[in-house]
Amino acid sequence: MRTTAGLQRVDVIYRRVDDDFIDPLMFRPDSMLGVAGIFNAYRAGNVVLANAPGTGVADDKALYYYVPAIIRYYLGEEPILNNVETYLLDDAKQRDHVLKNLDKLVVKAVGESGGYGMLIGPHSTKQEQAEFAEQIKANPRGYIAQPTLSLSTAPCFINEQMDSRHIDLRPYILYGDTVTIVPGGLTRVALKKGSLVVNSSQGGGSKDTWVLDT
Repeated sequence: MRTTAGLQRVDVIYRRVDDDFIDPLMFRPDSMLGVAGIFNAYRAGNVVLANAPGTGVADDKALYYYVPAIIRYYLGEEPILNNVETYLLDDAKQRDHVLKNLDKLVVKAVGESGGYGMLIGPHSTKQEQAEFAEQIKANPRGYIAQPTLSLSTAPCFINEQMDSRHIDLRPYILYGDTVTIVPGGLTRVALKKGSLVVNSSQGGGSKDTWVLDT
């Protein structure tokens, strides 16, 4: 890394680009993104990529459907918490059910994040449902569907008065020699009244998370 004091060795890198753009010498020679030569340094063990190539598979929302089976296979035990019911739309029977109930379900694009590529059925129009139906038919593997969940609410001070807004909690887990669940997490809040979308890119915000010693 170039600094005002000269070159400084970097040990760990957290990347914010897709796999294809990590290193133009290795993947996309037409790209100006990434760091030329970084992949050879990574393979030689000279630098660590905190989110290594291939870890993006965990961002595929369709993987969520298989989490209970993954737990049984790798840990040999039953999940402690049940999954939210999830429909894989490349299955004809599940797809047919979803298309008939778009007004009741949440549909998510498997490769999107930040609240993009979503249809929240109960809050959508007939036109939006029709458009999503066509997108699903054109690319069923690209979407999953789930029931609309009733998120918790918390009091918020908005426009000089107290009001309730939907929230969710994103916990964090540190994995090393031991697994540690961090006491706390990120509480995200949908600042738009009645909205279930808490993502900051969609106008959401965050709230302090208090952990009480009981």
